[in-house]
Amino acid sequence: MQEFEKSISFDGRDIRLKVGTLAPQAGGAVLIESGDTAVLVAATRAKGREGIDFLPLLVDYEERMYAAGRIPGGFLRREGRPPERATLTSRLIDRPLRPLFPSWLRDDIQVVATTMSMDESVPPDVLAVTGASIAVMLAKIPFNGPMAAVRVGLVGDDFVINPTYKEIETGDLDLVVAGTPDGVIMVEAGANQLPEQDMIEAIDFGYEAVRDLIQAQRDFMAEMGIELVTEEAPPVDPTLENFIRDRATTPVKEVLARFEKDKAIREAALDEVKSSISKEIEALPDEDPVKVAAAANAKVLSNTFKEVTKTLMRRQVIDDGMRVDGRKLDEIRPISCQVSVLPRRVHGSGLFNRGLTQVLSAVTLGSPGDAQALDDLHPDEQKRYLHHYNFPPYSVGETRPMRSPGRREVGHGALAERALVPVLPSKEQFPYVIRVVSEVLSSNGSTSMGSVSGSTLALMDAGVPLVKPVSGAAMGLIKEGDEIRILTDIQGLEDFLGDMDFKVAGTDTGITALQLDMKISGLPMEVIAEAINKAQPARLHILGKMMEAINTPRSEMSPFAPRLLTIKIDPEFIGMIIGPGGKNIKGITEETGAKIDIADDGTITISAVDGEKAKHARSIIQGMTRKLSAGDVFVGKVTRIIPIGAFVEFLPGKEGMVHISQLADHRVGKVEDEVAVGDEVIIKIREIDNRGRVNLTRLGIHPDEATAARETQNRP
Repeated sequence: MQEFEKSISFDGRDIRLKVGTLAPQAGGAVLIESGDTAVLVAATRAKGREGIDFLPLLVDYEERMYAAGRIPGGFLRREGRPPERATLTSRLIDRPLRPLFPSWLRDDIQVVATTMSMDESVPPDVLAVTGASIAVMLAKIPFNGPMAAVRVGLVGDDFVINPTYKEIETGDLDLVVAGTPDGVIMVEAGANQLPEQDMIEAIDFGYEAVRDLIQAQRDFMAEMGIELVTEEAPPVDPTLENFIRDRATTPVKEVLARFEKDKAIREAALDEVKSSISKEIEALPDEDPVKVAAAANAKVLSNTFKEVTKTLMRRQVIDDGMRVDGRKLDEIRPISCQVSVLPRRVHGSGLFNRGLTQVLSAVTLGSPGDAQALDDLHPDEQKRYLHHYNFPPYSVGETRPMRSPGRREVGHGALAERALVPVLPSKEQFPYVIRVVSEVLSSNGSTSMGSVSGSTLALMDAGVPLVKPVSGAAMGLIKEGDEIRILTDIQGLEDFLGDMDFKVAGTDTGITALQLDMKISGLPMEVIAEAINKAQPARLHILGKMMEAINTPRSEMSPFAPRLLTIKIDPEFIGMIIGPGGKNIKGITEETGAKIDIADDGTITISAVDGEKAKHARSIIQGMTRKLSAGDVFVGKVTRIIPIGAFVEFLPGKEGMVHISQLADHRVGKVEDEVAVGDEVIIKIREIDNRGRVNLTRLGIHPDEATAARETQNRP
């Protein structure tokens, strides 16, 4: 392929596209660059497999450590399992891309984005999203694009397109907007309690930039002489589908019109209708065209029945303003909340129920050493708030093998984490590392927002001083032609058969997290704004129910939570605290049972479930790092004897020598006549020589000095 390059001047920053140089055997490939960040995105299409009734799209984002001039850690010294942030970026690419492929497409499609160079000022994720659109068009895959994405930050009072890492960290907004010519198709945001109107303006600001990128892609394709591929859906014999529709429409409509609140009863009734149609097909003669078609494709019945159910459910919402469970469009399911549902050995717990959705969140408090090290390309080195989400099969009444967390679990946990980070206390105020695990015990829609609410309850139960409590609600949408209905608090069926899943989390002041996913090719801004505004009363209603269970963080933590003490020492003492081979710090840990974490700046955090043990460890460290001067009096222990004197450990890890002439106020013939190894003695620092050696004496110590030294030794 001929080499092409294009530079797009974009809000003061250039985005450069290079095609035809790299990955010549891929269906389509583009190197997209900004600053010194470069992402290679390749898209390839392969012939579909027999029997597939879905789009087998694979989207993978890969990070190479050489991109930042680093060698991977671990024994193998090569990249292994993708870090969490890479998994989230894969999802970020997939979510706006997937809805734009034709619904009939069944070919294998793979999109691979690889960060090959990393500029610490330019995040690669939004470049990868836009690059995926270009790569798919270059591969000539049927696609309802172009699609593009930008990041929006808030620096002071100004919105900024594609902010740097530093601007993201110091600002109050981290928003990713993806869109098509038809409108916004994906939103991902974390914010510091941003008011609804400000969030709407930020999305609108981002979409304006997205439209510029879309036009730039069209111009680029035109310059290369590449047209957007359109393919017709393969012809299908409608005989079987018509047969199923004729027999399913009336009974399905009757089931939906019952407004059954019990999901199991409604699903059983629908299954009965589908089973009766299956039996009717089975009873037909073997040569009947309907039976022949059914034998040729066993999935037609399920797929057509789903389409009938989807159509009737949506018409019921559009025409009657009623949902399958009888709720009005803006009505929220019954909510109940509990705290301390697990024994107090768990540091905090909260149970959140919304309809049939049930989430149990548990909090564990740890020391700074429990922070998660982030071994990826991004500037952050550690994470002190961890939110993990589990979705076992029994939560939806199914059986399947239990595997390690998949992309969905990682993504939902990250969304809940993002929603709560803005309200966590600062490290200085609350130095704990916090881990929350949200167990989905029952699922019927919006378990991620249930995790936000349940985790807020659990954090307050654990005594974490949140700035404000956070709740979340999921909004849905039904769009038929020009008619649009927004649904509040969607359940599983409305998510599955609807057009939008819009999750909004925040406090009574503003939004802390957003996540919008579409199943259609985009929405205009006025609909996005309406959904955000309608989510606010829903969030506040849920928040009120939560406050009935617990309205302020507990003043006391669980007795099983560690107690933390923090002290600051001169960094020059760090080596002494650790000791050769970690001898000193291990000794303190063994003696006190406390865990000790030391930062490079000299901040020491001591943690122990028993607060007295933490205080004891603190006193040892304070003694070790005490500035010594002549005349200081200590209680020490004789550690060894030599002919000219005795060595005494007067502080942990610190020894001095008492010369034989300083052991007593009379002549001493042998050191052993006065002291033995293990004896406790009162000593005074006589001098500290120019080599730092401490010379001690037992002479000239006033009784009051001896008493004070003993009291200091016995103080925890």
